[in-house]
Amino acid sequence: MKKYSSEVFKTSILEEPTIVFCGPDANKHISANEPKLVKVWYPKSQISLFNMHLGKYQSPNPSTEMKKVTNSPVRMMGLLKPEGVMKHLGKIESITKQHIRTQWEGKEEVKVFMLVKALVLNLSCQFFLGLDDPDLASKLVVKFDHLQHGVQSVPVNFPGTTYNRALKAAATIREEIQLIIKEKCDALTKGAVVEDILADIIVAEQAGRSVSNVDIYSMIMGLMLASYMSVSNVITFMIKHIGQRPDIYQKIASEQTEISRSRGSCKTLDWESIQKMKYTWAVAQETMRLHPPTPSPFREAVADFTFGAFTIPKGWKILWAVNAANMSPEYFPDPENFDPSRFEGNGPAPYTFVPFGGGPRTCPGKDYARIVILTVIHNLVTKFKWEVLFPDEKITGTMLPIPAKGLPIRLHPI
Repeated sequence: MKKYSSEVFKTSILEEPTIVFCGPDANKHISANEPKLVKVWYPKSQISLFNMHLGKYQSPNPSTEMKKVTNSPVRMMGLLKPEGVMKHLGKIESITKQHIRTQWEGKEEVKVFMLVKALVLNLSCQFFLGLDDPDLASKLVVKFDHLQHGVQSVPVNFPGTTYNRALKAAATIREEIQLIIKEKCDALTKGAVVEDILADIIVAEQAGRSVSNVDIYSMIMGLMLASYMSVSNVITFMIKHIGQRPDIYQKIASEQTEISRSRGSCKTLDWESIQKMKYTWAVAQETMRLHPPTPSPFREAVADFTFGAFTIPKGWKILWAVNAANMSPEYFPDPENFDPSRFEGNGPAPYTFVPFGGGPRTCPGKDYARIVILTVIHNLVTKFKWEVLFPDEKITGTMLPIPAKGLPIRLHPI
């Protein structure tokens, strides 16, 4: 690595001395060296918003941190592995179909972004909380938007600031989750059979498996926010690119129509159907390359270490720019072009495309995200064709890309 490589540089972020790591070598180095050289680090705003200072999130001991990473109830119990998510696929598809019937069918034009956010949040409420309540989900959309914007904000608590709005939103969301936790605990105490992530975590807590009540609602808030942010963005921008590229729409439609035909009398998607959606998933991956669905995470050096020509001091923060290679012509020729074929066959070179991170902290919800994305797209392309009304719509946003007009499209039922 050259001395002044753009893949590693020093700066200051959120008043912390910070090294920015970019590119495949950096992706590999961080993935392979957690927790030996680096551990997760959260900004002050995030710690406060999720009440992490009251739970077990902040650990100065990397061995303890690693134990929590690998033994948290979500990972330990395999709740977000494919087999865990697939138990809920029937409900995921049922909610998706109902949403399309009530919010899309019979409409000539819709604004995609808000509809998709409401759907994804409703799916999160069902999957994580066992709650099918579209009205509550719609009410919480704005709250989750405020929370999302505040996660990496400057923690200045004055009326009107991003952080202040996020604090108020977090309090509202927390109240809702705490109420649901109480109802769930009462139901479980009475012997009710409940199948959702929250119930599984509560059972783990009652069995003494190292998770407190504070950690429960913080964990659920974090899982719901992460899925809401990433999944809704991927689906929205997939719809944009599919609508602008008839050739891509036709390939996806052919794949999904064949899957519907092969299901025969089986009306619900299953794991075999999801596995067959190879081209659709390639489109999703290319969408994530051009429109990264997650902000770059932070790490902290737990010991002095050398990377290339640089020495990283213990205690310095690291911004892991997981999406830095996405637009590099070295790894993705003609990077501005939307080309799903990049992800067919062997796909990109290792560590050049890591939308879900890597190492022991690979996003635990990646299988949930994949299943929801594919389920939603399957049910849309088998119902509609569509055209994007503003092909050059401006993309805004700070942490994540946002279509400025909400992505209006014109629907054509099939």
